[in-house]
Amino acid sequence: MPERFDDLGLIEPIARAVREQGYERPTPIQARAIPHLLTGRDLLGLAQTGTGKTAAFALPILQRLVTPAPPTSRGPRPIRVLILTPTRELAAQIAESFATYGKHLHLKTIVIFGGVGMEPQKQALRAGLDVLVATPGRLLDLAGQGLVDLNRLEVFVLDEADRMLDMGFIHDVRRVLRLLPARKQSLFFSATMPPEAQELADQLLHDPVRVAVAPVSSTAEKVEQEVAYVDKGDKRALLIELLRDVGMRKVLVFSRTKHGANRIADHLADNGVGAAAIHGNKSQSARERALADFKAGKLRVLVATDIAARGIDIDEITHVVNFDLPEVAEQYVHRIGRTARAGASGYAVSFCEADERELLVAIEKLIRMKIPVIEGHPFEDRAPKPLRPGERVAMSPQAQMQAKKAERLAAGRRERSDGRRDDRGRADDRRADDRRPAGTAAAPAAAAARPASGEARPAGGAGGNEPRPGGGRRRRRGGRGGRPL
Repeated sequence: MPERFDDLGLIEPIARAVREQGYERPTPIQARAIPHLLTGRDLLGLAQTGTGKTAAFALPILQRLVTPAPPTSRGPRPIRVLILTPTRELAAQIAESFATYGKHLHLKTIVIFGGVGMEPQKQALRAGLDVLVATPGRLLDLAGQGLVDLNRLEVFVLDEADRMLDMGFIHDVRRVLRLLPARKQSLFFSATMPPEAQELADQLLHDPVRVAVAPVSSTAEKVEQEVAYVDKGDKRALLIELLRDVGMRKVLVFSRTKHGANRIADHLADNGVGAAAIHGNKSQSARERALADFKAGKLRVLVATDIAARGIDIDEITHVVNFDLPEVAEQYVHRIGRTARAGASGYAVSFCEADERELLVAIEKLIRMKIPVIEGHPFEDRAPKPLRPGERVAMSPQAQMQAKKAERLAAGRRERSDGRRDDRGRADDRRADDRRPAGTAAAPAAAAARPASGEARPAGGAGGNEPRPGGGRRRRRGGRGGRPL
């Protein structure tokens, strides 16, 4: 199995983009999948988020696209790759990865999903593209308007197939499959393989290579984990408070957004803490300089988005701080794995505001433990309370409006779909009547309703009291390793 990216046979423009992200050694799924995908084989990949599976398919796909498509007599360049994902967040991450790894190639990637206006997406489709990343509902909406031509598709990727099934997208996925040409390379990724997912894979794949990697649900054993409930407006002040602990020598802070990363780094610098942000909007030279200063100890804190952090390979990180909780639970495991490397111990502290409490529940369900809670911090009086069993986060008025809009759109799709089925049913009845011998009665028809399509928005430590940053003692609920759920 290849041990370095240089051994995978990637062309120089792609290999250079990989090096610029700081990657040297491929993850297990990358090392096992990329050589097969470069030969054009279909692939069944059993892997979760956080295992490096996006690069495992993005790099060989980009290499395939370097060979120009056969010229068309007219019209924009055709869609050569379609990647179907269950959530808008994952779609955006994949599109950003293609832009990062394909930065030295002249290729165009666009992403389409629901919950936003259609017009910019329509314009992008009309202009032509190479790679389309999409969620099922919006893809079908635009295909129904004649804006998505997949006749010249070369590669199809179905990502997080089991999650597609869990979210009720199976009918939409099957409709998408009917739009695809027979001859293509197909890639199927899933964290688990329930019978319905296996049936879908059997329908899609031809003589596939099967690649399975270990799940990421088990967190690093030597990472001591804590969570602090805190009001959103107090997060930056709490971070400053934590950094009073001189033991936090080399700290990696995760932000959900690029602008958020900038604001955190600026706030730390204004308070005398050496910090820099790295994300996709930063120039390559700025990212390299920030990483070099962080490694050399000139910066105490590096603030990063999940995408930018993929290129960080530093063994001496003492602490990971989740300033924002990740929206994909598996990403939490990937984040905290940045500390406690090379046999060292490590610490991970997560901030949880009111709207993030359900994300914390999902994380604790994944890692199968309750994360100990920091008590007694200076902003605890304004902090939200943990969710009680079965309790849900109250939706803000804006979120309620978005949910109502989504339901109206889903209802409209149901009505259109039902109308199309009724039309097809009447046509089938007419054809059956034409074939039925004279004098025979028609059998009663059974109507089947299809679920509505829709769009999704898309660990333990020592118990007892311990010194709290800034003096005093901080109390924690939960013992060493937390308590099992």
